[in-house]
Amino acid sequence: MTAVARTTVEAPVSGPRPAPDAGGRRLPRLLHPMAWWVWALALATAVSRTNNPLLLFLVLAVLGYVVTARRTEAPWARGFKYYLYLALTVVAIRVVFRAVFATGITPRDHFLFSLPHLPTPDWYAGIRIGGPVSLEALLSAATDGLRLACMLCCIGAANTLANPKRALRVLPGALYELGVAVTVALSVAPQLVQSVQRVLRARKLRAGRTRGARALRGIVVPVLEDALERSLRLAAAMDSRGYGRAGRATPRSRRITGALMLLGMCGLCAGAYGLLDATAPAFLGLPALGLGALLCVAGLRLGGRRVTRTAYRPDPWRLPEWAVAGSGVLAAVLLLTHLGYDPAQLNPTFYPLTWPRLPLVPTAAILLAGTAGFLAPPPSPTRRADAP
Repeated sequence: MTAVARTTVEAPVSGPRPAPDAGGRRLPRLLHPMAWWVWALALATAVSRTNNPLLLFLVLAVLGYVVTARRTEAPWARGFKYYLYLALTVVAIRVVFRAVFATGITPRDHFLFSLPHLPTPDWYAGIRIGGPVSLEALLSAATDGLRLACMLCCIGAANTLANPKRALRVLPGALYELGVAVTVALSVAPQLVQSVQRVLRARKLRAGRTRGARALRGIVVPVLEDALERSLRLAAAMDSRGYGRAGRATPRSRRITGALMLLGMCGLCAGAYGLLDATAPAFLGLPALGLGALLCVAGLRLGGRRVTRTAYRPDPWRLPEWAVAGSGVLAAVLLLTHLGYDPAQLNPTFYPLTWPRLPLVPTAAILLAGTAGFLAPPPSPTRRADAP
């Protein structure tokens, strides 16, 4: 009896995780997915305002740190390196296009090499194919490509850190069908990454050829077959849960909802045009933008009445979510308002060729966005079966 009692006491008991210890360590949990999307989109907005290569490299470093510190072991959390490969491809394509479709060089430029020149017709004036290529032109093209690459990496960081399926639950009821389509579209890339990794592991176990053009056929076909099988399983799961059921809205309410959404989108477009164009009338600015937003909200609320959804254990929005989203929004605001620094420092010129400066306030703003790496709680570890 004593031995049996001792075994019962020492057996592991599965249950809720223990509370934080006296050191103040936080419990691991998943951050709200919309917090990561707000942070990433705000950082992408900040990137769109600068052409400084030093700031762009700093953004890539911040993204790498946050993704490394707060990513999970989920399949969609393993694809950030592929976004980096895509970013390098974008930069390379931009440089090659600038070298091929050259616009000529000046006597002050640093000549690098010359490509064969192809004559073009008169109606194609202003663009040259081939010719001399300068260092300034290549650096300018590389910087433009780097800015687009940073924006792609921001979206990749959001896809890596946020659970796309949990982000679907926070959308308004009127956008549920659209949100499902967007979620499936966003999850295609992580699923393909997972399929490629699984096929490569299987080929290594079979001691097959894993590199070269001859191995491409043996990789592409299983990957496409696996993606098709996943799509069929997703369609079957959606069908078993009643997706595509007929709504309870009347034709009149559908027409009103469509009219409100259409007028709201027109108002948002007119407001954005008024804010970007200084010569536009005053009513096309903030008034049109506010009216369009109100019409869109009214259309969403009216359309959401006919969709009844329940959420099991909804994701909480607490202080870490506010901190992560606020760090990204504050970084975007500092780069948009040009407070405390010269706006010319965000877009240095390469004519003449000079080393770009690192402005203090934008640098602090990007580093502030990097605080999301420790403001967010640590991710939940992968649960494993208890040992017997």
